Formats: sequence, structure tokens, C-alpha cells
Amino acid sequence: MSKRVLVILGHPSTDSFCSAVANTYVEAAIGVGHDVRVMQLGTLRFDPVLHTGYNQIQALEPDLLNAQADITWAEHVVWVFPIWWGGIPALMKGFIDRIFLPGFAFQYRQGKAFPEPLLKGRSAHLLVTMDTPPWYFRWIYRMPGVHQMRKTTLRFCGIKPLTTLMFGPLIHSSATQRAKWLQQARVLASR
Repeated sequence: MSKRVLVILGHPSTDSFCSAVANTYVEAAIGVGHDVRVMQLGTLRFDPVLHTGYNQIQALEPDLLNAQADITWAEHVVWVFPIWWGGIPALMKGFIDRIFLPGFAFQYRQGKAFPEPLLKGRSAHLLVTMDTPPWYFRWIYRMPGVHQMRKTTLRFCGIKPLTTLMFGPLIHSSATQRAKWLQQARVLASR
């Protein structure tokens, strides 16, 4: 069954292994008939700083308005990003801060302890690169960047995270190992 898929490259560079993972996912998803859009955060023009928090409305730049439209359009959102210092890249965090706003991603309701998620009905995959061995990131560090995305961002807004693939350690990885990781992305996109 064909889906509307949005692939978001959270790495600021379009010349990275994350970019190769995103491109592989896109090609495979198109190959099985999905309708795919791509968003490369490093090419968008926007201020990543939410200057006053939610105290004042900060006008969204055209690229952010388009990003909200693409997320609204999507049935499935794929986030491809590196783990830096245990978390997501600053550009990606700024992107989320700026567009996952009350009235778009969630809404506070009078008398309710928790806000209503407004992006229900969507699913997500996370494809994550790191220089730390994934087992160490999982068991010793407890996956802070992955939990941030899965629990306190996506689920909070109503997006259901399905699969997380962690590729690493990327540093000193061989071409053979990278090809295996790309194949994993290809298989996931083909489902």
C-alpha cells in the first residue's frame, strides 16, 4: 500500500553518510511505489532560535511554512540524523523548536494536565548515525537523543515511532560495513 513519506535529513551537510542513508531510503521507498518528499534541513533558510519561547509569536520563514505543510501532508516521517554529544544536531533541534508549535503539533486545553497531540495518524522511522558503538549508546548512555525524538517529541505530538536503526560506530567504519547499513535502510524503506 502506497504511503505519503517525508524524509527529513537532520544533518546540516548534504555530503555526509546521513545523506547517503536518506538518499538510499528515498530511492527504495520510491521503488516500491511510495509518494516521497525530501527535506534537507541544511538547505533551508530559517533562524533556528526560538527567541522568546512561546511568550510571543515568532513569524515563520517561508521554508518553515513549507516544512509544516510537508509534515501535514505526510503519513510517515523519516528522520535521518547523527548523534552529536548524545543528542540531535543543533540545527535539527532549532527546526523542531520553530515548527512544532502549539496549534500545529500540540494544543493545551483548559483543565487538562497534558496537551492534545495534533499530529496523530502519522508514523515515523529514525535512522541514526553515531561514532559510539550502538550497544554502548543504548546500555551505558541510555540513548538520550533517541529518547528525545521518540518520546518527548514525536509521541508528544502524536506521531508513532515504529523503527529506530542505529548505525555505528561510523568513525573508521569500512566501505563494506557502510554498504550493510545502507542495505538496512533500503530494506526498511521497502516495507
